[in-house]
Amino acid sequence: MKIFSPLYKKVMFYSQHKHAPYYLYFMAFIESIFWPIPVDIMLAPMALSKRQYAWKFAFGATFFSVLGGAVGYYIGQLLYTPVVVPFIEFMHYQEPMLNAQDWFAKWGVMVIFIASFTPIPFKIFTITAGVVAMAFWPFIFIALIGRAMRFFLVVALMVFGGHRMEKKLSKYIDLLGWLVVLSAVALYLFMKY
Repeated sequence: MKIFSPLYKKVMFYSQHKHAPYYLYFMAFIESIFWPIPVDIMLAPMALSKRQYAWKFAFGATFFSVLGGAVGYYIGQLLYTPVVVPFIEFMHYQEPMLNAQDWFAKWGVMVIFIASFTPIPFKIFTITAGVVAMAFWPFIFIALIGRAMRFFLVVALMVFGGHRMEKKLSKYIDLLGWLVVLSAVALYLFMKY
């Protein structure tokens, strides 16, 4: 089923818009709080279409993602009952939230690194870090490392791969999209059981 190809073409088109960096940074910020779409979907095409700014995009995405993570942390810490619980119920995130709390109990701060680097929804862990009252500065430090590694890796692949990477990406985007989805599900099931 080819659902990623048309999306990729649209994202490539919009990645060249003059306000695209602002959309990227806004997306990175809200993705760490509630937005379900990963930043990489916009970051990779932007790095391909404007390679001279690619590292700036990676830095901005990292900065705003961690800033959004800090907001998510404080939402979890200060607004859990009036805001987070109704949102979790509305989005049917009860089980992922309980799993995240269990993972914090088992692995502590390493959970933040795993969530910030892998396709696991980072937002669940930013809010949960606040709920479980994790130490704020270790949370920020580990999130910064994980997010930077992820976003700079995406940009490095695009910059050094160049046009060949763009051709391969457009050719295999549907396969890659489904592999990411399956990897996220497999990682979730592995950590759950």
